[in-house]
Amino acid sequence: MAEKSSDETITSILLEDESRRARSQRLDSLLEERAYDSSEKVRVVTEGKEEEERFLDEGNAPPFSWRKLWLFTGPGFLMSIAFLDPGNLEGDLQAGAVAGYSLLWLLLWATVMGLIIQLLAARLGVATGCHLAEICREEYPLWARLVLWLMAEVALIGADIQEVIGSAIALSILTNGYLPLWAGVLITALDCFIFLLLENYGVRKLEALFALFIGTMALSFAWMFGETKPNGMELLLGLIIPRINKNAIKQAVSVVGCIIMPHNIYLHSALVQSRMVDTSRRGRVQEALNYFSIEAGLALLVSFMINLFVTTVFAKGFYGTEASGDIGLANAGTYLQQRYGGGLFPILYIWGIGLLAAGQSSTITGTYAGQFIMAGFLNLRIKKWLRALITRSFAIVPTVIVALIFDSSEGTLDALNEWLNVLQAMQIPFALIPLLCLVSKEHVMGSFMIGRTLKGVSWLIAVLVIIINGYLLVDFFASELLSMGAMIIIIAITVLYISFIIYLVAQAIWPDKSRTTFAKLLH
Repeated sequence: MAEKSSDETITSILLEDESRRARSQRLDSLLEERAYDSSEKVRVVTEGKEEEERFLDEGNAPPFSWRKLWLFTGPGFLMSIAFLDPGNLEGDLQAGAVAGYSLLWLLLWATVMGLIIQLLAARLGVATGCHLAEICREEYPLWARLVLWLMAEVALIGADIQEVIGSAIALSILTNGYLPLWAGVLITALDCFIFLLLENYGVRKLEALFALFIGTMALSFAWMFGETKPNGMELLLGLIIPRINKNAIKQAVSVVGCIIMPHNIYLHSALVQSRMVDTSRRGRVQEALNYFSIEAGLALLVSFMINLFVTTVFAKGFYGTEASGDIGLANAGTYLQQRYGGGLFPILYIWGIGLLAAGQSSTITGTYAGQFIMAGFLNLRIKKWLRALITRSFAIVPTVIVALIFDSSEGTLDALNEWLNVLQAMQIPFALIPLLCLVSKEHVMGSFMIGRTLKGVSWLIAVLVIIINGYLLVDFFASELLSMGAMIIIIAITVLYISFIIYLVAQAIWPDKSRTTFAKLLH
C-alpha cells in the first residue's frame, strides 16, 4: 500500500515537472528579452551524483552543500545595497541624533519585514523564470502596465538622485571641499561605464565589486563605532524594548519607509536568474529557493549591523544636544569632526569613505534595476550598453540640475531629500501590491504559490508599510504652505492614486484570468 502511494507521489511530481517544463518553454518563446542570456548565468548544478538525482526524482531538494551556497551567493548582497544607500544612512543618523538608541528595535524589525518582501521577490523570479516587470507585462492590460512602468521609473529616478548626491557629498568631503557638488555628480555618473566593463567579464566579477563596497562600508562604520564607544547597555535595551518618543515619530516613519524600496523588489526578482536553475524540476527550484533564502538572510544581517553602527554613533554623539535637529547628510561629516576631532585618521574622512562606498554601489544597482524595469515592461530588444546609457541619463540629467541649484545650501538639500522620500513613498504600493498578487496566484507560481499564513503576514506588512508611508505623505503636505490651486491638483492626483491602488488590490481578489498568458499555459 505504501509502495503504491509512493508511486503515485512520484507520478504526480513528474506530471508537475512536465507542466513546468512546458510553461518554461512557452515563456521563452513569449518573452524575447530576458534578464540574463544562458551564456551569462552561473552554473550551480553538480552532475553525476546519484544521491542528488534520487532526491530530485522524488521532488525534493538535494542535501545542503557549502560549495553550492557559495555559488548561489551574490544576488542577495546586491539586493542588500538598497538597505545601505545614502537615503538610508541619512535616516539612520537622524534617528540616532533625535531618538538616541530607542529606535533600534524598529530598525531590526523593519529589516525583518524587508527580508520577507525580498524573499517573495526571489521566490517569484526563481519559480517562474521571469522577473516581476516581465510578469506584470503579461498579467496586466496595456494601460495598467504602462502606469506601473512610469511609477517604477519615477521611484528609480528619485532614489538615484539621492544616491548620486550622496556620492557627490562624499567626494566633496574627501577633497576638503575643493570638488563642487555638480562635479561630483558627473564623476559618479561615470560608474555606469565601470558597471558595463565588469558586466562583460561575468556576473561573479560584478558581485565581487559589490562585496568590496559592502566590506568598505562595514569597515568604515565599524571603525567609527569603535572610536565613539556607544553605550552597550543602552544599545541592547534599544534593540529589545519597543518604544517611540512622541518627538521621534517622523524618524520612526523614516526608518520603516527607507527599508522597502520599489526598484529593489524588481531588482531582486531579476538577480536570482543569474543562476542556472532548471525551473521544470521542482527539486531544483526548491534547492535554489533554500540557498537564496540563506544568502539573503546573511546579506541583510550585514546591512542591519552597518545601519546599527551609523545609528549608534550619532546617538552617542548628538542625542540630547542642540545640534540633533540640524544634522543631515550634507553636514554630518562636519558635525562628526567637531564632536570627535582628528585622531590617527580623522573621523570626517572615515565617514566620507563609507558614504562614498554607499553612494557608488547604490548608483550602480540603480542602473542595473533600471535596465530590468525598462526591458521587462517594454520588452526592448536593444543592446545592454545602450539600455544602461538610457537608464543612466534619466537620473543623471535631473541630478546635475539639482546639484547646480542646491550646491551651496545644506538646508535646501535637506528639503530636497524630504521631497524625494515622499516621491518614493508614493511608489511603494505599485511594486509591493503586484508582487503579493502574483506570488498568490497558482497559475503563475504553480506549487510554489505562497500559503495562507505567509500571504497573511505579507499583506499585513504591506498594509503597515503603506499606512506608515501614507502618514509621511499627509504630514509632509500638511506642513507645506500650499495655494488653493495646488491643493485642488493634489486632491485630484490623490483620487487617481487611490483608485489605481484599489484596482491593483481588486486584481488580487478577483483576477481576470481570461486576460493572462499564464492561464493559457495550463490548458
